[in-house]
Amino acid sequence: MPVFLKQSADFAEAISNLNDLPVLVLGHRRPDGDCIGSQVALTRALLALGKDARAVNQDPIPRTLQKFVGDTPFFPPDQVADGEYQVITVDCADHQRVGDALINRFSKVDLNIDHHVSNTKYGENNFILPDACATGEILAKFFFDSKYQVDKTTAEALYLGICTDTGQFCYSATNASVFEVCRMLCEAGANPSGIAHELYEKEKPGRIQLLQRFLASFQMEYDNRVCIGSIMGKYYTETGTKPEDAENFVDYARSLDGVEIGVLLEERNGKIKGSFRAKDENLRVDLLAKEFNGGGHTCAAGFNVDGTIDHFYPSLVDAIGRHLELAGKHQLG
Repeated sequence: MPVFLKQSADFAEAISNLNDLPVLVLGHRRPDGDCIGSQVALTRALLALGKDARAVNQDPIPRTLQKFVGDTPFFPPDQVADGEYQVITVDCADHQRVGDALINRFSKVDLNIDHHVSNTKYGENNFILPDACATGEILAKFFFDSKYQVDKTTAEALYLGICTDTGQFCYSATNASVFEVCRMLCEAGANPSGIAHELYEKEKPGRIQLLQRFLASFQMEYDNRVCIGSIMGKYYTETGTKPEDAENFVDYARSLDGVEIGVLLEERNGKIKGSFRAKDENLRVDLLAKEFNGGGHTCAAGFNVDGTIDHFYPSLVDAIGRHLELAGKHQLG
């Protein structure tokens, strides 16, 4: 069998060099499919290798992702006893992404595995592959290259990460190698139709009502090249939903014909969470997010700032305008 990644041998060595201390596999706040899938898969792989491992996340596992955890040990921070641990982060572009509840307790990261181009390489050992479509893709290839045990739950967790971070295999990072590793995951027990059913065919009425409010908020900027949608904090109360229910809403803003950048602004407790999605990787929305101390991928990025949407909106529009002008100059050059 061909080797997927030249870094696989180094990854296997890094794992084998872990000592006898328990291992914590941390993911980012407000976890998505790639985060939960990567945490589950790596935790299970470590357990199969005889390591004392558990996954930990500051925020609860989203409703649509809970089934993918299976019997994997997965805990909130308050259920992790004080002590010495080895720490691995997955799908976290910077250390802050794990959240205050974890970064304050676990300031040293032994191993950092990620696919964000903006990753700050904050770990003692860093495996950052920005060309990968998902952290789940990286781990799947590492596992197969190193002949790690991949059971059904692990296979489905890795497939989950790839499926969600490629937008159901629609984004530009989807290539033949992605489909090949997914074929191998299916052979190991992943069920694409079952996974799709859990992710996309269990909508609740409140989420549809929340989506209606988001769609109604659309504002078009720069000759309809940019679509910005907003979710006010009160919308969650009105619809009986949670922030996790707005996952992937930004894709609706990007999907409009002629739109180059879609934006979601979410207002909660005096803070704004922003998400950018672009159709062209040359637009480098990771650099746009960096203007607000955020980051991410060339076509998908996010940020967090203090304030209200009404106050923040003009400065956001100005920043997008400057970014579009700069991107246009680079393309002409």
